[in-house]
Amino acid sequence: VCFIPGGLDCSISFVSHVLGKVCVHGRQKEILGVLVPHLTDLTKSDCIWQRICWRLVECVPDRWMEAVVLGFVQRAPGADVLSRLLGNLVVKNKKAQFVMTQKMLLLQYGHTTAVLQNLLGYLSLDSLRRTLLLRVLQELLETWSSSSAVKHSSAEQQLYISKAILICLSHLKEPEIESCRQELLTSMMEGVKCHLDSSLPQLRRLGMVVAESISLKINSEGPVLKFEYEEDSETRELKSLLVQTPPFCVVTSLPDNDRSEKAAAALPLIPESDEKPHTAARVMPDEELDAELDSDDDLTPYDMSEDKELKIKAPVYIRDCIEVLTGSRSEDVDKWEATVKALESLVRKNPAATREVSVELAKILLHLEEKTCIEGFVELRQRAQVAVLTTDPVPVAKYLTSQFYSLNYSLRQRMDILDVLVLAAQELSCPKFHGKTKHSGAQKPCNQLLPGSDSSKDWRRIVDERIKSKTRRFDMGQSHVELASHPNEFNSVAGHFFFPLIQHFDRPLTTFDLLGEDHLVLGRLVHALAILMYLAVNTVAVTAMGKALLEFVWALRFHTDSYVRQGLLSCISSLLLSVPTERILADMTEELLETQSWLGDVMEKDPDGDCRRLALQNLLLMENLKKKLEAVPS
Repeated sequence: VCFIPGGLDCSISFVSHVLGKVCVHGRQKEILGVLVPHLTDLTKSDCIWQRICWRLVECVPDRWMEAVVLGFVQRAPGADVLSRLLGNLVVKNKKAQFVMTQKMLLLQYGHTTAVLQNLLGYLSLDSLRRTLLLRVLQELLETWSSSSAVKHSSAEQQLYISKAILICLSHLKEPEIESCRQELLTSMMEGVKCHLDSSLPQLRRLGMVVAESISLKINSEGPVLKFEYEEDSETRELKSLLVQTPPFCVVTSLPDNDRSEKAAAALPLIPESDEKPHTAARVMPDEELDAELDSDDDLTPYDMSEDKELKIKAPVYIRDCIEVLTGSRSEDVDKWEATVKALESLVRKNPAATREVSVELAKILLHLEEKTCIEGFVELRQRAQVAVLTTDPVPVAKYLTSQFYSLNYSLRQRMDILDVLVLAAQELSCPKFHGKTKHSGAQKPCNQLLPGSDSSKDWRRIVDERIKSKTRRFDMGQSHVELASHPNEFNSVAGHFFFPLIQHFDRPLTTFDLLGEDHLVLGRLVHALAILMYLAVNTVAVTAMGKALLEFVWALRFHTDSYVRQGLLSCISSLLLSVPTERILADMTEELLETQSWLGDVMEKDPDGDCRRLALQNLLLMENLKKKLEAVPS
């Protein structure tokens, strides 16, 4: 640091130019890593150094202002320090205002939570800057409550905006909340609706957390919104942002003694009279005294230690199960529970009897509702449905696929149909093992495709494993033991599972519109078709299925919902992996060339990271097909 003797005036614009030039050329970390700590110490108690620092940043030319401001925001240890270093720069300089109130919050989303807290805390620490804080909050809420923004921005950007909103809310004072209460309420109602309409669980949860936080702020003393969702580290972090860290207070690691002393000093003082509340005698009214004398607490309870629970015998015939499940007598509740628990094993043990009433049983299970609080009811019902479908695939598959597009079914029932079809297809396509050494209840070495009734995550894992298996590796390790072969039972029935689902997707019904508001079910349908296509490898109908699936994907390729687009890209992966290469090159060459161009656009422009990854994966698979074509001798 240079000192100028004699109190002479000087200009630091040259230093500002050097600082801006160095930052814009990529040396921001090196220069500000040294400069910011020094200026932080010098400006703690010296107002002259504060003015010098303000002047230093204000004199940076506009073309370099962004790099300098961004560096200060990222490296300041707190909002109070940033306020000392920058002063009211955001009010005086239009370029700095654009960077701090627009670009860093609405156009970028890669900054850390600490940077957001620095930036928004800086805006809240001065009365001139608080007007900008309120304007920023309004613009963030407009973006958060826009259905178009939710559909066309990535989950990471939505999380970033949600964090910024909660930090802004933590800095609002009661008069400010009162002045914009109606705007907050309107944004909350619009935003939570478009988030709950999303197919992605993360976005739905984000909408619920932010809506709860806004409701808590505008109705601090009244009823507030409360949603049911599973808390994780992300939701806990979001809720913690609503609690404002006291400004001008940097939390550091303290020795144990100091920490305990400061914690004790922070505790509220408790009057001595409240320390022993049990010493005060309670005066009992006459009515309570009479009620206590009339109580039955003195009666001796019956000895029930030797009582045994009566076990209800489950039905042993399929038709008896149907009678129990369709009965309406309330005294048969215990028998109903025993029937639900035993139905799957009973179906598998009696395939001939099941085939006689398979469609009727499938109908009963599809409409079956929980009469009692039976543990794992949904899973028990689903396993029974899968057992019926695998026992008699063709008629039951025809029934379920026809019901998927029928009237008077809930969205939950339609998604249950898709889950059952996929699980049954998986079971039919996997090899079965016979022999005395195998445990009958052991899990077959097949991939579970629908855990938690969501197939997309495990589907991608399965595709990745298959791509890895097709990669040539030179290895001298232990050779793999080949499993005994067995006919693929899905071969003869694949078309009954697949084609009815793909036929009527574009025909809206009174209560069901796949191409409209029911895009969640469309996403599940697309993922289910991708899995069925994957499981149909080496089947007779695989080529026809591939052509139909490619036309289906092409019709929906520009869908606005990211979950649907992920499913469409998974369909392309399953097609490339399942259809024989020679059939792809012979029957679908032109379609694949158009698909390749579309995949290139998705990889470069799609806002969703999973979509970009899947598009790249498909392009690599297509490149492998091209190499195979070139390797074939003419």
